[in-house]
Amino acid sequence: MAPQLAWIGLGNMGRGMCKSLVEKGNLEQPLIIFNRTRQRATDLQPKLPSGKSTVASSLDEAVSKADIIFTCLGDDAAISDTIAAAVQSDVHGKLFVDCSTVHPNTTNMLAKSIQGQGAELIACPVFGAPAMADSGQLICVLAGPTSAVKQVIPYCKGVMGRANIDFSDQPQSKATLLKVIGNTMILNMIESVSEGHVLAEKSGLGTENMHQYIETMFPGPYAAYSNRMMGGDYYKREEPLFAVDLARKDAKHALNLAEASGTRMKDVEVADSHLAAVQKHMGSKGDIAGIYGATRQEAGLPFEN
Repeated sequence: MAPQLAWIGLGNMGRGMCKSLVEKGNLEQPLIIFNRTRQRATDLQPKLPSGKSTVASSLDEAVSKADIIFTCLGDDAAISDTIAAAVQSDVHGKLFVDCSTVHPNTTNMLAKSIQGQGAELIACPVFGAPAMADSGQLICVLAGPTSAVKQVIPYCKGVMGRANIDFSDQPQSKATLLKVIGNTMILNMIESVSEGHVLAEKSGLGTENMHQYIETMFPGPYAAYSNRMMGGDYYKREEPLFAVDLARKDAKHALNLAEASGTRMKDVEVADSHLAAVQKHMGSKGDIAGIYGATRQEAGLPFEN
């Protein structure tokens, strides 16, 4: 019999990944969905194909009824608390798949806690924006025992993602280590595009000319962020695509890892200082692309373009 799946955590990424699982995962049983704020689950269910999902009334219900439990939560405290609560019940033989972006040390602690109760953990952080989650175009990074990875792969490439990075039989923390380091490259890209646009405006080149260059030379994520900056999306959104609080969490993890490894990430230090300015200006509604606004302020321009 096909395994029963559950999904815990319905933020920007989780909602899209659930959609892909339900639409393309060939699930024989409805996907169990759960969110700490129940309204998110009840709001999502009608948007999924009819009869393909069910809302759990509690974390214990979601975990107890499932064979494979996906989690996608915002930070280390949230996933740690969720797993601590989940393993209070009988989880022997179950497989947890954590898609959260957390410090590798947190992943190690989760693995120890889960394995101590006779269950297994696969770390499966993903690269990609919410729109890529909605369209099943994420990049999935899987780490853990090969036998467990094999159970998860059918739901990755071709379902939630366009490609897998397979770290089978490597420690689960290798996946989150890659995720944290990889996210610094995204952060640095946004910093670079922001600085380029500000200099283009201040020097007289013009942002339209700068954007034309970016679209031609760096199509894809660079052009997408350039578009967000040009159109003001970096400050106009009601719900951020990549919340500034989470972006700073990732940056701090990277800086912590760098210090512990005897190196520095100076670009990340600069970008994090701009993220701090975004937090000050916009609070929790701030988006990672708000780095553009912070860079503008630093150059004597208004935060909003």
